[in-house]
Formats: sequence, C-alpha cells, structure tokens
Amino acid sequence: MFIDIHTHIFSKNICEHREKYFSEEPEFKLLYDSPKSKLVGASELIACMNEQGIDKSVVFGFPWNRFETARLQNDYILEMVAAHPDRLIGFCCLNPLHPAAADEVDRCIQAGLKGVGELAFYQSRIDEPVLDALSPIMFRCEEHRLPVLIHTNEPIGHAYPGKAPMTLAEIYRMVRRFPDNAIVLAHWGGGLPFYHLLKKEVKDALKNVYVDTAASPFLYDQSIYPVAAMAFGHDKILMGSDFPLLKPLRYMDDMKKAGLPDVQIHAICGENAARLLWPESASENSSEITSGPR
Repeated sequence: MFIDIHTHIFSKNICEHREKYFSEEPEFKLLYDSPKSKLVGASELIACMNEQGIDKSVVFGFPWNRFETARLQNDYILEMVAAHPDRLIGFCCLNPLHPAAADEVDRCIQAGLKGVGELAFYQSRIDEPVLDALSPIMFRCEEHRLPVLIHTNEPIGHAYPGKAPMTLAEIYRMVRRFPDNAIVLAHWGGGLPFYHLLKKEVKDALKNVYVDTAASPFLYDQSIYPVAAMAFGHDKILMGSDFPLLKPLRYMDDMKKAGLPDVQIHAICGENAARLLWPESASENSSEITSGPR
C-alpha cells in the first residue's frame, strides 16, 4: 500500500474564486496569489492517485483565520472522505488560535476524521501563546490516539512563500511540550531530526515525532533520504507529496536515485504511515503493504 500523508484539496468555490478569500486570509494570499499555485479538489487528487499508483492519501485544506471558512472546508473534507472511504483519509484543519478551535476538532473527530493538520503559523513564532492554544487540541488528539501534522521549515537558507519565522529551538520546545502526542513535522521538521544524533535528551524528546518529505525536491538534495534514515531512522519518515505542489512519484524517484534500500522505501511510502494512522491494527496493516509502492 502506497500512502501519501500530505495533500491539499479545496471545495469548488475556493478553487474557482480564490481571490474572494484574500482580504481576510493574508496567509492564504501569500501562498496562492500566483495563478501558478494550483488549487485542486478531490477528483483531481484521485485522478493523480490512480495515475501514480497511490492507494490512500491524507487530505486537508488550509488553517483559515475565518472560522466559518475552516468549518466549511472541514465539511468538504468529511464529504469527500465519505464519498471515497477507501482512498481518502481526512484531517481537521483550522487556525488553532481561534477560541472555538478545540470544539471544531471535537466535531471533526466525532464525524470520523483521523487527525489534525496541517496546522501552520506562517506569520508568527511558535511562542507561548501558540503553545497554550495548541494544548486543548493536543489533549483531544492524544486521548483519541490521533496524529497532529504541523508545518515546520528550516530557519536558514533561501526565502519562499510560506517560510515561517520559526527557530529550531521553538520547534523543539513544542514537541517537548506535548511528549505523548504523535506529531508529524512537515518538510523534514525544519532540520530538527538531525539532532537525534545527540547523545542526551533529544532521542527521548523525539520518540513520538515523525517527519514528512513534503516539498523535499525544492528544498534538499536527494541525499537527504539516506542521511535522514541514518540520523533519525527510516521508520520515522513519511512520504508526503504536498500535492498538487508535486506528484508522489517524484519523491520515489529521488529515493531510488539516492540509493535508498527497497525495504526503507516501502516503509517510508506506506508502512510507517499505516502504523501511525491505525495504531490499533498496525501488525495487520503492515502485512498488507509489504509489496511497497507500485
């Protein structure tokens, strides 16, 4: 089974009239103002999945500032998951700083969504007010054994839309604040996993932390795969395409060109995600995905 842990889909109205949302959503405008920034719905994603041999994709939208938009987008995710239960796995996405955020997470969990994310703080630091806002969401996800996927990025290097002003110390403080949550740090965790090589403290702090590969071809050399597998463990890496930014097989090609062993590719492209998404039946799901990506 080939699982893509990181994809974005939007309702038809958002796809066709994105400019209507820009005035209240500066972060959305930052990422999607350019016509080259694609917005797609579930049908386009599933067509890509069929073309690329993807069995299941985790889907979410955007952490909207306007609560009504976030709720409508989560309703769209719920609708698409119900229409394609064998292909799509939905996450609740919203702005954690909204006073009703935890209630919306409750609603989405009760309706059947399997995690929360991609949470992002594009124009702020991951400071104490943010951590305080995350606390009730993290509590609910821990209680239900559901993962939380959070946008992170490297604090140095070239600038690009969506690169938030965060530090490694802030990311590290966040995962230490919530040690019992299953946390997925998008975009290789901003480089934090490489500190897993430190002898003291960090290994334990990152015991429930995963990273995804989203946007990796734009950020890192192909050698990131074997280096990260050695430093962090291939069992903690999840294939995330960030579709429609890139198609999944681009990542598979990079893994192969980097010389990653097939057993590690299979784990990154499905086994690890299955174990995270279905912890209660990890052994059963693991036996179903030994063939790896097609």
